[in-house]
Amino acid sequence: MANADYETHEHDVLVIGAGGAGLRAAIEASAAGVRVGLVCKSLLGKAHTVMAEGGIAAALANVDDRDSWKVHFADTMRGGQYVNNWRMAELHAKEAPERVRELEAWGAMFDRTGDGRILQRNFGGHRYPRLAHVGDRTGLEMIRTLQDHGIHQGIDVHMECTIVRLLKDGDRVVGAFGYERERGRFKVFRARATVLATGGVGRAYKITSNSWEYTGDGHTLAYDAGADLMDMEFVQFHPTGMIWPPSVCGILVTEGVRGEGGVLKNNQGRRFMFDDIPENYRAQTADNEEEGWRYTQGDKSARRPPELLTRDHVSRCIVREIKSGRGTPHGGVYLDISWIKSRLPNAAEHIKKKLPSMYHQFKQLADIDITREPMEVGPTTHYIMGGVRVDADTQMSTVSGLFAAGECAAGINGANRLGGNSLSDLLVFGKRAGEHAAQFAKEHADGTIDAGQIDEAARRTLEPFSRGSSGENPYQIQYALQDMMQDLVGIVRSGAEMQRALHCLEELRARASRAGSGGNREYNPGWHAALDLHNLLTVSEAITRSAIERRESRGGHFREDYPSRDPGFSTFNFIVRKNPRGGMDVTHAPIPDMPEELRRIVEEMG
Repeated sequence: MANADYETHEHDVLVIGAGGAGLRAAIEASAAGVRVGLVCKSLLGKAHTVMAEGGIAAALANVDDRDSWKVHFADTMRGGQYVNNWRMAELHAKEAPERVRELEAWGAMFDRTGDGRILQRNFGGHRYPRLAHVGDRTGLEMIRTLQDHGIHQGIDVHMECTIVRLLKDGDRVVGAFGYERERGRFKVFRARATVLATGGVGRAYKITSNSWEYTGDGHTLAYDAGADLMDMEFVQFHPTGMIWPPSVCGILVTEGVRGEGGVLKNNQGRRFMFDDIPENYRAQTADNEEEGWRYTQGDKSARRPPELLTRDHVSRCIVREIKSGRGTPHGGVYLDISWIKSRLPNAAEHIKKKLPSMYHQFKQLADIDITREPMEVGPTTHYIMGGVRVDADTQMSTVSGLFAAGECAAGINGANRLGGNSLSDLLVFGKRAGEHAAQFAKEHADGTIDAGQIDEAARRTLEPFSRGSSGENPYQIQYALQDMMQDLVGIVRSGAEMQRALHCLEELRARASRAGSGGNREYNPGWHAALDLHNLLTVSEAITRSAIERRESRGGHFREDYPSRDPGFSTFNFIVRKNPRGGMDVTHAPIPDMPEELRRIVEEMG
C-alpha cells in the first residue's frame, strides 16, 4: 500500500478520547510544553462525559465540616469492597478538591452555598454531602470548562476520527492508525507517548445509559497491544434508568433524585429498601422514613436513607422486587420525588430548580411530570470498573509508552464505583496521565513504525468491503451480542449461563468475520459498525472469562451459584491478557499490602 493512501500527523503526546480524562490529560501535557494531538470519535464537546449528571465527588467540606480526604478514601475503599488499588484511592481522595477548585478557576459555574462556596449534595455510598454540582448537568459544565480552557493551549484536535490499532516499535507504543469517520480516509499518528481516555463498554449490553461511542475501543486497543486488563468482571448497573417508553429505555435517571429525597417503592407502595440493609452499612443507614428525610435536608445528626446505599446493592434490590412480581406495569419500580410536597410548601419549584434536566427529560420523553407523579425506573448498564491496568502514580500501562485514564483504566473503584467518583477520577488521573506522558515523551526519542504494520491495519480495516452487502449484517450481530450479554452476563450471573455465553461469543466471532459492508468509505455507518464488533466481542469475552473465575459475589459482580463474598478472593485482582497464540488468558495479581496509616484510616472511618 503506497504512502499516499494515508495522512501522517506527528505529536509528542497523542490523547485518544476527548471526554473529561482526555481533555484534562491534553491540557496537562500541553502545559508541560510538548506537542499534543487529541483524537475524538465524535465532535469535540459531544463526549459521553456530558451525560454525567449528579456531581464531582471531592472532600471540600463546604456543607459538612466533618468531611476530609480520609473519609472519602475510606468510603471509596468500602464501596469497592477492598479490592481497589489503594494508592489510586488515596491519590484520588487527596487531590480531588484541588482539581475541583482548578475547574472553578477555569470558569465552571457551580451551584453555591448561601455564603458563596461550592455547594455539595448527598450521593450513594458517601458518608457526607460531597458532590460539587451544577444542577443535574455537571458533566456538561465540566466538558464546557475543560474545552474552553483547552482550546487555548495549542492542542491539535482531530474530530470524528476512530483509532483502530496502536502501532509499536518493539515493545513500545509509538503511534496509532485510524480513519476519518466522515470520508473514510486513513490517518497515521506518530507519538512518543499515547494516552487512552476512551471511556466504557456499555454498548455490549442491550440496556445501557452509555452513548453510541462506548464500544470498548480503548480496552481493546490496549489488549491488542499486549497490555493487561484488570477487574473486567466488575460492571456497574446503575439502579435507575428510564424503562418506558421503549425508545428511551436505559437513559439515566440521576442518583441526585434520591439525594434530594426521592424514594423507591414497589407496586404495593412500600419502600422496599428498608427490607435489606447490609451489615457493614447498618450503623450509617436510617432505619425509618423520618430520619432518612432529615438526612436529605442536611440534618447532620441523621443517617442516610437506604435509597443512598451503593449502586450494586440498590440494583439487586430492584431486580428482586421485579422478579417477585412487585414491579411496575413496564417491568421496573417506582422512583418518587413528588411525595416531598407533603414536606415542602413549594415542592414543585424546588424539584424544578434542583433537578431541571430530570424534569424536562421525563416531561419530553415520557409525558410524566415528576413534580406530580412517580417515575418508572430499572437498572441500566452504566459503567465498567475494569479496564487497563495502570501504575497508580503515573497511569502508565504494562506496555511502555502507553498510558490510560478515566473509565478505560482500572484500579480506583475496585468492585463497585461510588457515584460522583468518576468525574473526580477523570480530573485527578487525567492530569496525572498527561503530566507523565509528557515527561515520557521528553525522555524518549521518536520510535520507528514499519510500513508492514500500517499496511496490515489498513487491510483489516477495509475487509468488510471485500464481503460487500452479501456479508452478514453487522447491526444484527451487535444486537445478538447485546441480547446475549444482557441475559447471560448481566446483573445476576451463574457459571452455567456464562459458559453458554462463551459458546455464543465463539459463534458471534465467526459471524463477525463474515460481516460485510456495501457502498464506499464515505459516510458509511454500516462499515463503522462492522469495525466496532472486534472491540465489543473482545471486552465481552474479557468480562465473561473474568466473571467465571470469580467464584463469589462482590460489588457489581453477583453470582447466584456463589451468593456470598469469599475472603479468599479479596487478596488479588483478575488480569486478562492476550497469549502468544492470540487467545485470552485470565490470571491474577496479588493486591499489595496497604500501609499501616491507610489501614488505620479504613478501620477508624468504618
